[in-house]
Amino acid sequence: MVVRLSRHRLLALFCGVLAALTLTTPALAAPAPASTGTTRAEAAAGWLARQLVDGERFEVVYDGVAFPDQGLTLDAVFAFAAAGVADDSGTRALAWVTRPDVRDAYVGDGTAEAYVGATAKLALAVAVRGGDPTDVGGVDLVARLRSLQSATGRFTDRSAYGDYSNAFSQSFAILALDRTAQGVPAAAASWLAGTRCADGGYPLLPAQPVCTSDVDATALAVQALRAAGRKADATAGLRWLLSVQGANGGFANAAGTPNANSTGLAAQALRAGHRPLAWARARTFLAGLQVGCAGASADRGAVDFDGGAFDPGTAARATAQAVLGLTGLGYAHLSAAGATTGAPVVDCP
Repeated sequence: MVVRLSRHRLLALFCGVLAALTLTTPALAAPAPASTGTTRAEAAAGWLARQLVDGERFEVVYDGVAFPDQGLTLDAVFAFAAAGVADDSGTRALAWVTRPDVRDAYVGDGTAEAYVGATAKLALAVAVRGGDPTDVGGVDLVARLRSLQSATGRFTDRSAYGDYSNAFSQSFAILALDRTAQGVPAAAASWLAGTRCADGGYPLLPAQPVCTSDVDATALAVQALRAAGRKADATAGLRWLLSVQGANGGFANAAGTPNANSTGLAAQALRAGHRPLAWARARTFLAGLQVGCAGASADRGAVDFDGGAFDPGTAARATAQAVLGLTGLGYAHLSAAGATTGAPVVDCP
């Protein structure tokens, strides 16, 4: 039982030019009715909504056992808000994640177990959907998050399974607290800025023998640092992202594979950092990974991880992160206000 909990813990935590790129469904399938006007992001979010188990959640299978995947479910909540569609799905998904048993399995009980990344991500999602993160089923996620900040400014997990905090958890904590009345603790932003590598990028894990910049970590750190008012530190990260953008507009992960997840995150940072041409190139790469009318009807609208054979095992997370890249709406300014209900589909002849 202890081993299973530990594994689940790991799974829970691990986890001109612009005008031409307005990209509606006719770009996915020609001819298509011009009146539909469904954008690529809307089509992707629509596909994502249809993948929710029981219309409310995502799951991950490990050792033949299906576990709830709260983190991916929240990624979908962000995607629905960014695309401005599937608001009914976003409502059900957040209601599921905030259910006491599901919530506590994800963020911890707040006493013996309290996880920075999960707490921050859930607090941000609640705020994005217009809720109050200080009262999530009687739990004050903001107060709990602030209690996990150390004197150095770093947010760390409180857990019998160890501390898995990293650049993602620090960045999400900053982004969540930026939406509160008290704002971001200066020490938290300073600590994140202090992890920057000599080349300007940010590492996933701090205090390593060799500081190695990571695309995903840098993309999220750039957004968090801009939100905290650390523009110079964010700009250094942006310059590094520009230096590693591929000729095809994509961004690669640590394994060197250009993919939708890394590109989706980087595209958000580029748009937030006022790099429109680089963002446009990233969008073109993401558009090239989207399944259109040539694909199976059940897959249309999805964004594949790397453009190889379509893999449903990676497509949900790839699609969720690609949606924010396609819209260019980063976490700092994301809102579900005005989103419509329903899951758009790709129109094919």
